[in-house]
Amino acid sequence: MALQRDRLLLGRSGRAWAGALLAACVIVVGVLGVLFRHHTQPSALDKAVDSPFIAVLGPHHSLLFWMEVSGTLVPAIVVSVVIAAGCVVAGRLNGALLAVTAVPVATGLDDALLKHAVARTYLGQLTFPSGHTTAVVAVTSTLAVLLLVPPQDDRTRTARVALVAVSCAIVATVAAAVMGLQWHYFTDTVAGAAVGAGTVCAISLVLDLAYAPAVSMIQARTRASSRQAS
Repeated sequence: MALQRDRLLLGRSGRAWAGALLAACVIVVGVLGVLFRHHTQPSALDKAVDSPFIAVLGPHHSLLFWMEVSGTLVPAIVVSVVIAAGCVVAGRLNGALLAVTAVPVATGLDDALLKHAVARTYLGQLTFPSGHTTAVVAVTSTLAVLLLVPPQDDRTRTARVALVAVSCAIVATVAAAVMGLQWHYFTDTVAGAAVGAGTVCAISLVLDLAYAPAVSMIQARTRASSRQAS
């Protein structure tokens, strides 16, 4: 990853869409949470979406367990640590901080607050939002911020886009698995995705706010050195 030491995660161009996406994620989680609070049965939308996955994938439990493992906490944290290590090598402390905080904060929000506040159940288990989907979307969103938000090296564009695309495919695989296993309703996975993406947006915005003075200082020193050299 050819990343610059003196850049923010989002920059001015990215803050607007990150703020808008964060607001949309909050609205999605809030609306779905109100609609399904204390529910023990699927909605009509859940029935329509879940049924094909249960019918086609349900009998293949061994396959489903392999499909859902990417959304469990240990793999998500391991991948996050690898991403953080890459950021440290590239000199991007803010990227490393995003990588190591996104999954714990997002899944903690699920387990400590939202699941108990909404208290939606599936076969007696709290399900809203889907923690599996939250974790894998948090990782994918972190990769998207680090690899797709400009400026980027044009020479690595194909590799960067491909990596994020693979991560998106893993998100779809995990969501399909938890529906096929009857661990979560479709709308649980939607809420989980919103929590994961919204958490990454929120952390990125906070880190940009905190890191902006340091970036300004680095850029000022670079300009001063360039003037002296000329």
